[in-house]
Amino acid sequence: MQDISLHILDIAENSIKAGANFIEIAINEDTEKNSLTIEIRDNGKGMSSEMAAKVKDPFTTSRTERKVGLGLSLLEQAAIAAGGKVTVESEEGKGTTVKAEFMYDHIDRKPMGKITDTLISLLSNENNIDIKYTHKKNTGEFEFVSTQLKSLLGLNSLKDSKVLIVLKEIINSKLEEIS
Repeated sequence: MQDISLHILDIAENSIKAGANFIEIAINEDTEKNSLTIEIRDNGKGMSSEMAAKVKDPFTTSRTERKVGLGLSLLEQAAIAAGGKVTVESEEGKGTTVKAEFMYDHIDRKPMGKITDTLISLLSNENNIDIKYTHKKNTGEFEFVSTQLKSLLGLNSLKDSKVLIVLKEIINSKLEEIS
């Protein structure tokens, strides 16, 4: 994968396949501590402790259509290449948390990529999931909670293309404000 936003999309899509209807994505760019942390938490079916311990192995997957699961192993490879690590915590019936840490200024750290496109892709998912997205930088913070926006607009879903276009503009604008 070419950038971090694609790793986030992959992990979130795995969350949806695991039955999650709420995904929390938190990004913390702390240049003072030379740290980039990505945390993705879901309320899906979770994993046993045995599966969580080996889930970063590319030859470990719960899928039946193929015998490899590259998402977490590729994320871990990207994090290690940039002086970081990936941890996975999960509890059956409660969900999973994936945390990836990177050295912020490491020459091998992948770029953030188009995080707004990742969020819009997730919001347009047919499963109508809810997202809480938090992005912190030394210069500010932006938070988006889909349930709040749905309530404010009186909508059951944000999948309407007109809503997604406006939402994309707003998210881009807010992310630019904290850059």
